[in-house]
Amino acid sequence: MPFYHKLGKIPHKRHTTFKKPDGSYYYEELFGTIGFDGMSSLLYHCQRPTQVKEILESINVAPTIAVENNMKSYALNGFNAVPTNDFLESRIPVLVNNDCHIVVAAPKQSQTTYFYKNADCDEMIFIHKGSGKLKTLLGNIEFSYGDYLIVPRGMIYQMEFNDENNRLFIVESYHPMYTPKRYRNWFGQLLEHSPYCERDLRRPSELETHDETGDFLVKVKKGGMLHQYIYASHPFDVVGWDGYNFPYAFSIHDFEPITGRVHQPPPVHQTFETSAFVVCSFCPRLYDYHPESVPAPYNHSNIDSDEVLYYVDGDFMSRNHIEQGMLTLHPSGIPHGPHPGAMERSIGK
Repeated sequence: MPFYHKLGKIPHKRHTTFKKPDGSYYYEELFGTIGFDGMSSLLYHCQRPTQVKEILESINVAPTIAVENNMKSYALNGFNAVPTNDFLESRIPVLVNNDCHIVVAAPKQSQTTYFYKNADCDEMIFIHKGSGKLKTLLGNIEFSYGDYLIVPRGMIYQMEFNDENNRLFIVESYHPMYTPKRYRNWFGQLLEHSPYCERDLRRPSELETHDETGDFLVKVKKGGMLHQYIYASHPFDVVGWDGYNFPYAFSIHDFEPITGRVHQPPPVHQTFETSAFVVCSFCPRLYDYHPESVPAPYNHSNIDSDEVLYYVDGDFMSRNHIEQGMLTLHPSGIPHGPHPGAMERSIGK
C-alpha cells in the first residue's frame, strides 16, 4: 500500500543499534517485495528470525487440474465446500492459472498449533460468513462479514475465528495486489473520485510481542509445496516496525458505487488490481437513470481475459438461478451476456 504506518518501538534511525532494556540487541529485518524496489517495512525482533531447528516433511498442495485449455462456461457452487476443521485443509482451489488461484474455504477452527506463510502469493481473503481476528507478526486486525483482508506475500499469520460458521473466498495472486492506479495520484494518494479512501482501510493494531523460545511450527507455501519448519523463537516477536508493506482490511460496506445515467463498465467497480488481473465489487446501487437506459449488462466479448463472478448476497439482475456462494466462469474468446429475459426485466427498474 502506498501509505506509511508504524507500530510499537523503533529506533530513531534505520540500520542503527537498537538495544533492549538489558543492554542486548533487537534484530532488524527488511520485509520487502520486488527485490529492493517494491514496498517494504523494517521489523525489529526480540530474537533472530532465522533460527530454524528442524525441517519436517514437505507436502504437495498443487491443485489437481481437471480441465485444461478451457473454452466452456461454468457455474459452480462454492457453498458445496464441506466445512473442515483445519484452516489450510479447508482451502479448495476451484479455478487456477499462472496469475492467480481462486479458492473457497469453510474452516471451522482457529489456527492454534501452527503459523502460516504464503511465500508465493499475496492473498485476498473475503469474509463471506464469520468473524474473528487476523493475527500477524505486524499486529492484529479484527474482521467480520464483508471484509476484504489483504495479506502481502511472506506475511506470517494466523486466523482466529469466533465460531465454526465461516465461509471464505480467497484469491492467491502471483502478482502484488494494490489499490487501483486509476484512483490514485502520482504520489499514491487515493483521489476524490475513488469509491473508497485511506480512512476506510483498517491497518494492523494491537501489536502482540511474544519474546519466547521453544518449538514453533511455521507452514510455508512455496512452489506448490507446503514446507514445515520448526523455528526456535515465536514468529510474533516483533517489538516495533514501520514502513509501507503490511496487511490491511477493507469492508465492502465502505465501498461507494459509482453510478451513471447509462450502464457503467466494470472498471468503475474496481477495488484492487495487479499487473495481470483486477478485482471489482458489484454493490447495491442506484440503477442507471436515463429514461431509456438498459440497466442490465450488455453482451460482452471476452477477447483478452477470463471473467469470474462470485455471488455474495442480494440479487444479480442479469442471471437466473443464482445462489449465495456460487461462482460463474466466463472464459476468454467467446461472448457472454445476460440470461434470456434479464435485459427486458431490467428496463425501467
